[in-house]
Amino acid sequence: MVSKLSSASLVGVEAFLVDVEVERSEGLPVFSVIGLGDTAVQEARYRIQVALRALGISMSKRRTTINLGPASLRKDGASLDLPMALGVLTEAEHIPKESLVDTLAVGELSLTGEIRAVRGVLAIVEKAKRLGFSTVIIPQENAHEGHCIQGVKILAPRTLCELIKHLKGEKFLNNRDRQQKHEFNAETKKQNIDFSEVHGQHQARRALEVAAAGRHNVLLIGSPGAGKTMLAQRLPTILPQLTPEQSVEVTKIWSISNMMNCPKGLINTPPFRAPHHTVSTAGMIGGGSHIRPGEITLAHNGVLFIDEITELPKHILNSLRQPLEDGLVTISRARHVVEMPARFLFVAAANPCPCGWYGDPSNRCHCNYSEMTKYFRKISGPILDRIDLCVHMTNTSAKELLNAELAEASSVIHKRVTKAQKRALNRSQVLNSSCKGRKLRNSCSLSHEVEQLLSQAAGRYGLTGRSLERTLRVSRTIADLNDHQAVLQQDLLEALSYRLPSVFERST
Repeated sequence: MVSKLSSASLVGVEAFLVDVEVERSEGLPVFSVIGLGDTAVQEARYRIQVALRALGISMSKRRTTINLGPASLRKDGASLDLPMALGVLTEAEHIPKESLVDTLAVGELSLTGEIRAVRGVLAIVEKAKRLGFSTVIIPQENAHEGHCIQGVKILAPRTLCELIKHLKGEKFLNNRDRQQKHEFNAETKKQNIDFSEVHGQHQARRALEVAAAGRHNVLLIGSPGAGKTMLAQRLPTILPQLTPEQSVEVTKIWSISNMMNCPKGLINTPPFRAPHHTVSTAGMIGGGSHIRPGEITLAHNGVLFIDEITELPKHILNSLRQPLEDGLVTISRARHVVEMPARFLFVAAANPCPCGWYGDPSNRCHCNYSEMTKYFRKISGPILDRIDLCVHMTNTSAKELLNAELAEASSVIHKRVTKAQKRALNRSQVLNSSCKGRKLRNSCSLSHEVEQLLSQAAGRYGLTGRSLERTLRVSRTIADLNDHQAVLQQDLLEALSYRLPSVFERST
């Protein structure tokens, strides 16, 4: 007789169903696990045997075989411990089979029978709901994730003993009413950082406001200490909160990446990721022997900030080309192809020259034009073509810093950004950075004079088709912030003021 239970494993940012089949027969007392499991899966037999022995259940007299299907897909991690143990108990008639009908289970077992937390519970519960399961058994530490999905019963035992008593009807688990979704504030909220702390840099502040309103990519160029990192860190504070669908999507990614340190529910604020320039390709775009999300997927629906972009290896920087254009990354392996979301607001920072002091009043820079073009040549033309806004920042003087009044707060900018985004969504159903083709032209409603100005700018700056369209998108966002129905000449002129400086055009 074979007992069959359901569980799940993870590939990329999605869960897939795993059938746990358990068979016990006469023969040598051998415990075998088959079905293309990694080392953690193979070691499960020892954890299960000791945990059951702690409950007074011996398995030494019969041969036990567990198959994990489909056998063609690799399973990793210890999340299959609990369903395998339940399968053994069902096959040995310690718990009734009907108690696990339409039930999916995940969890890691300790040697004492405690059920430990596992990663990706939110994705697993979401998958279980789509497949029609009525009940999902998860570790108690992951209960807050499971309760975020409506329409499925969650059982969250602390130990295997508690679960067995519940399934046998001896002592039911305290299945509390579904908890309200708690909000998990991002690091920017924890640190209480605000745009009011930024003195001066009015053009850079305005550029980031435009970037937030239309989700446009930004490049900040300035000497050390100009405030590039400070501004980028405050960008999430002016972005609208995530919608319920976006919150589930972001929380699922962070849960699968095992980065949910101590949240009480869904992540509701845009994430902010700032990888170091020594990051590997797999760390940036995702991948590895067991495909995991990279930095660009962790920044989905939020901000990806790369400081010292010219120090990032060129092959890693060029790997961002597809995600910046399509909003997703495709990881191809011999066994399968995985697509992961990567729609983020890209913010990069760079020094104006190798020494970093070009344009500084102190005249410390001695770099020549050839060194500067070589320095910026590390950023390829296709990447530059995907950057909508470029701002050259100069250091704020000590007098301005000491005598500056409190600047505009993030809450005030947040209201303008939210209003501009709502205007764009009501008009085109997408943000301006995703508006394309005829829909973009219709939304801009260019007059004859504005069209002539755009044509002259395209000839003067040598705009490609992509950069021309991106200029229109930025103009449309500026018009939304200025409360203009159509793109006016002043909106287009401001958009053109964010063009890349000539050093980039000559270096590429």
